[in-house]
Amino acid sequence: MKIYEKENFGGQSHEMMEDCDNIQERYRMSDCQSCNVMDGHWLMYEQAQFRGKMMYMRPGEYRNFREMGMSGQRFMSMRRITDMC
Repeated sequence: MKIYEKENFGGQSHEMMEDCDNIQERYRMSDCQSCNVMDGHWLMYEQAQFRGKMMYMRPGEYRNFREMGMSGQRFMSMRRITDMC
């Protein structure tokens, strides 16, 4: 998954292959407003350490979280969903 600081894939970006418990500490990003999920399924959490409200993201382009009904919500941590079988 590639995360972007601003909507429409703008600003600072980082490609993620594993869980991130705090994007602010790891990538020095204060916000995540869009993403491109290229592979796998992810849960994005509003708080660091995988806490707070979460959003399920499947493969696809998410250009603007506000247009998806997530106005005012920030994502600060992400966890990849893996098959437990």
